[in-house]
Amino acid sequence: MKYALAVDIGASSGRHIVGWYEDGILRTEEVYRFPNGVTEQDGHLVWDMRTMLEHVKTGIARAKERFPVTSLSVDTWGVDYVLMRGDEEVLPVYAYRDSRTEAVIPQVHERMPFAELYARTGCQFQPFNSVYQLYADKTAGRLEGVTDFLMIPEYLMYKLTGVKKKEFTNATTGGMISGKTLEFDLEIADALGLPRTLFPPLDQPGTKVGEYEGIDVVLCATHDTGSAVEGIPMEGSELYISSGTWSLLGVKTERPITDEASMKANYSNEGGVGYNRYQKNIMGMWLVNELRKELCPDKPFGEITAEAEASGYGRTVDANDPSLLAPQSMRAAFEALLGEKPDTVADYFRCAYRSLANSYRDAIAELERNTGKTYEKLYIVGGGAKNAFLNRLTEERTGKKVIALPIEATALGNLRAQLG
Repeated sequence: MKYALAVDIGASSGRHIVGWYEDGILRTEEVYRFPNGVTEQDGHLVWDMRTMLEHVKTGIARAKERFPVTSLSVDTWGVDYVLMRGDEEVLPVYAYRDSRTEAVIPQVHERMPFAELYARTGCQFQPFNSVYQLYADKTAGRLEGVTDFLMIPEYLMYKLTGVKKKEFTNATTGGMISGKTLEFDLEIADALGLPRTLFPPLDQPGTKVGEYEGIDVVLCATHDTGSAVEGIPMEGSELYISSGTWSLLGVKTERPITDEASMKANYSNEGGVGYNRYQKNIMGMWLVNELRKELCPDKPFGEITAEAEASGYGRTVDANDPSLLAPQSMRAAFEALLGEKPDTVADYFRCAYRSLANSYRDAIAELERNTGKTYEKLYIVGGGAKNAFLNRLTEERTGKKVIALPIEATALGNLRAQLG
């Protein structure tokens, strides 16, 4: 029997999950979990890669104590990376919620207008896309002598194996992959004055990276949404939401859709395992998590949701408003958008949940117009799938049959890439 280890790291926590097939069923067991999050350094939001790597290694050791693990892979969020000068890291490692790209985005678009970027890549505009981060690094002089930029999971697997690989699905989150060739678009690099040497050929999920303590280290779909979609047990092509810090709503398509309507709707095209993911970033459970930190940090989510459901508050906000991306106070950000202060704590949460459901409705309407297809089912996976109130609101707003699967879909997809 073959045992594989999925190291699945999100923006707020990571987990190590061992998987194996038994009687044709993929069985799993979590062996380690650890906290994760951005830290503030010199006025910027950064990742503590040393601590993250220590947790990765500790979790692998725990897995080996319990199971004869033969392979492992790592997935994380997209867009963020570690610059390398040979084997030396260029620190700090900035987090996507940092505001450092704000000043350079107009400069990037002067060199290559966003309409052309989108026509080439089909990647939605987000201020944290890797293309803007890399240009910010260039203007700050951080690219001098740099030989590689490794996405977070690529970096972690490099530290385990000593081998550098660039994985396809994660690369597509950054805004530099051609929708035609499915490789780095070097004309974008040239237009922005970025060294071509940073953009080698890409490797696909399933490729072996190297070994760590006798364990094969292989590439999964290292962007967590790519693995999550692989982990959804759906037949054919149906709507999905990977519901976590972000809500990633989309559908599988054969090829990227890079037309003007998709650009205006800010839909993205990201790599899947043999297909394209036509999807949109929606702010997600970040809204609820930040409200909870500020308003009632000790209250269980079950109580929060029950009180929100019982609330009669009727106002909503635009869940994708830029002011909600990284506010100093999520409560104050909601109040500013509402133009009032809700009466109770429950009112804030009811507003957040209803706003999210509305954003799902609007995004699905755009998706169906742009693909020319109508879908009946909406699969929801990830932490948000456990929220029965939000699921009911989503079903009411969208008119779709919601199939909520409170499973570790990302870890399942990671494991399937290893186990076949």
